[in-house]
Amino acid sequence: MEKINRRHFLEYLSVASALALVKPALGQVSIGSKLIQKPIPSSGDFLTVIGMGTWQTFNVGSDPKLRDDRTAILDLFFQLGGQMVDSSPMYGSSQQVIGHGLSRLNFPKGLFSAEKVWTGDGAATREHIQEIADAWRLKKFDLMQIHNLVSWQEHLQVLKQMRNDGELRYIGITTSHGRRHKELEKIMATQPIDFVQLTYNIQDREVEQRLLPLAQEKGIAIIANRPFQGGRLLDRLQRQKAALPSFASEIQCENWPQFLLKYAVSHPAVTCAIPATTQLQHMRENMGAATGDLPDTAMRQQMLAYVNSL
Repeated sequence: MEKINRRHFLEYLSVASALALVKPALGQVSIGSKLIQKPIPSSGDFLTVIGMGTWQTFNVGSDPKLRDDRTAILDLFFQLGGQMVDSSPMYGSSQQVIGHGLSRLNFPKGLFSAEKVWTGDGAATREHIQEIADAWRLKKFDLMQIHNLVSWQEHLQVLKQMRNDGELRYIGITTSHGRRHKELEKIMATQPIDFVQLTYNIQDREVEQRLLPLAQEKGIAIIANRPFQGGRLLDRLQRQKAALPSFASEIQCENWPQFLLKYAVSHPAVTCAIPATTQLQHMRENMGAATGDLPDTAMRQQMLAYVNSL
C-alpha cells in the first residue's frame, strides 16, 4: 500500500465528516434513502439504477490532494447506496486513482466493479485484465467489458471461459458516440453476453429503434453512458436558463441532472446509467435520480417534447 499523506488524509476525513452532518438540499438523496434498483436479466441480481463513470473525472495522476478529493467522491457514492463504478484503460490514471480510493475506504461491500479490455492484442486478454486488477487492487471484477469492440472475437472467447470458471461474474461489450451499432447488433443477437454499454440520453436516442428492444429480447442488461452528452446537455440548458417543467415534481425531480437521468434509466431496457462528476453536490444530485418514481411512457414523451421545445 502506498504511503499515506497524513495531512491530506485528515483533510479528506474533515470534509467527509462535515458532509455527513449537512442536511441535503431539496431534491438531493440522503444516506439511508430507499433507492430504485433494476434486475440484471442474466442473473436476477439487482443494481442501483445510478452508477458512476470515471472518464476524465478520475484522471488526476498522483496528485495527493486530487486523489483524496476523488476518494471523497467515492465515499459519498457508496454512502448514498451507489454500486457500479465503471472505468477503462483509456481513461489515463483513473484506474490507479480508483484503487487508491477503494483501499482508503477499505473496499466498500456495495461495490460493483465494471472494467474494460482495451488492447488490440487478442492473445493478451488475461494479462491485460491482471494489470487492471492490480491498478484497482482487486482480485477479480464483477463485470469485464470489451471496449469499443476492439478485437472482440478473441477477447470474448477468453471472457466466456473466465466467466465459466468463476473469475468474472459478468461479461459485456461497449460502444460510445453511436459507433458501430450494426456490428454491435450482430454481437447482441448471437453472443451470450450479460451487459452492453452504449450511449443513450434524451437527445441521442438512435438505440431505441433496434438495440434496446433487442436487449430486452435477449436478456441483456444495458448501461447508458454519456447521459448528459459529456456535459453538453447540461451546459446548453444552463446557457438557455431553461426552467425545469412543473410536471417534473410528479416524478420528484428537483434539478436537470435528475430529470435527464430519470429519462435514461426509465427505459425498460436500461439497467443503469453512469454519470461522472468531481463535485460532492453533483453526486448528491445524480444519486437523487435513484429515488422517488420513474416516469411512465406518457411522462417520457412529455419530457422529450419539453426538452425539444427549448
